[in-house]
Amino acid sequence: MRRTVLRAMLALITGLLLAGCSSVEVERDATLPAGRGWALLPIVNHSQAPRAGERVEALVETALHVRGLDPVHYPADSDHTGMLIPDEEQRFRKALSWARREGLRFGVTGTVEEWRYKSGLDGEPAVGISLRVIDIPTGRVLWAASGARSGWGYESASGTAGKLVRQLLKGLKLTRATAD
Repeated sequence: MRRTVLRAMLALITGLLLAGCSSVEVERDATLPAGRGWALLPIVNHSQAPRAGERVEALVETALHVRGLDPVHYPADSDHTGMLIPDEEQRFRKALSWARREGLRFGVTGTVEEWRYKSGLDGEPAVGISLRVIDIPTGRVLWAASGARSGWGYESASGTAGKLVRQLLKGLKLTRATAD
């Protein structure tokens, strides 16, 4: 009897610890058509880590390819080449204008709120990311998800962010119809 209670308590404590490492909110009602007409727009960096938004863009692009989408990546902005901290909002506005001119329908964008290593002996990575799918012609948000995740001391921030991005995008429901 004591072993059963002890095992149950250990399982409960382990579950609570693991649940504390990740927090995710996903809008699950929207179902969007897969196919052409998708753009990967800038992920705006609100963290203190330079270029964290561009790092998340690469993770999102890969995760979208795995999900069967082939989004057109916005053209690189040569205005900030070599700059440590580009004007994120301006970069987003230029990419959105480009997507509208190209006649694309859906844009995947978002923000990076946190990208760091916690202080302490282990230096665990901590990331916070929000993703959105917008209707490019109107700018209306069609789907949104946000989450935060911390990893273990041996993990990298990009590895932790990749897990979070995949978890967030699981909530994006896609149909096989085209967006033309």
